[in-house]
Amino acid sequence: MNANRLTGSGGEQALAILGPGATRIVGELDRTFAGWGTADGAGEISPPPLYPVTDLEKFDVYANFPHLAWVAAPLDLESGGAEPLDGAFDRTGLRGGSYGLPHATCYGAYLFHEGDRVADDTLLTLVNRCFRNEDHYSGLRRLASFQMREIVALGTFEHTQQVIARFTERIVRFSDALGLGLAKEAASDPFFQNDGARALMARLSPVKYEFQYGDLAIASVNTHRNFFGERCDITLASGEHAFTSCVAFGLERWLAVLVERFGDDLDAALDAVRAAAADAG
Repeated sequence: MNANRLTGSGGEQALAILGPGATRIVGELDRTFAGWGTADGAGEISPPPLYPVTDLEKFDVYANFPHLAWVAAPLDLESGGAEPLDGAFDRTGLRGGSYGLPHATCYGAYLFHEGDRVADDTLLTLVNRCFRNEDHYSGLRRLASFQMREIVALGTFEHTQQVIARFTERIVRFSDALGLGLAKEAASDPFFQNDGARALMARLSPVKYEFQYGDLAIASVNTHRNFFGERCDITLASGEHAFTSCVAFGLERWLAVLVERFGDDLDAALDAVRAAAADAG
């Protein structure tokens, strides 16, 4: 039984339509990860699937991740036609792309609290479609569009680190209960300009750790210091800008690993997720 049906243009299998069994597993995974957040007091918010480019620019998305970026543009019916040619619209038939598709879910949490004063121990959870213009795609392991659940901490630096520590333990317990044996590896993520002081700090003290199944990262914990707090003017009662961190889960990537682990027995994979969630607490 196939867990998904892949579609795409030019022969690329860059997108997935999940079947009922796979959808049940993804739903259970998302309920599990979201439940960890809400059990810790996180409020759930619902972000949009695209943002004004001006908002994403605040986060250096186009300076640090131009190779991953997708931009949405309406058709220019005055200059071009409404019919695609060879499966694509020519750029002359498009108007300016003022909306960008996010490659990470957590941006919605910072924009939600833009200009706000938040509590020292603020916690949010959200899920969104993420979009990445990868140099290659590989089934459920690497998609142009996928779902990412995140738990985002805003507040004091101590709070952001406590959240990362708690969720690191939960990820390890959950993955061990599933028999995945994930490896925790330091990774780089250029939220910061490469020549900036924050980038130097990141090189001296890693700010991102990935949980990898073989060569595939399926979860990560990320420290941003006060980067997003400054960019969105999110402050604490003390007057300083909020620190942030996030815990991220690529849902289709977890599904890919479970399909590999349990083969085509999606019912067994679903039962294993439920049992592991109960064990992880």
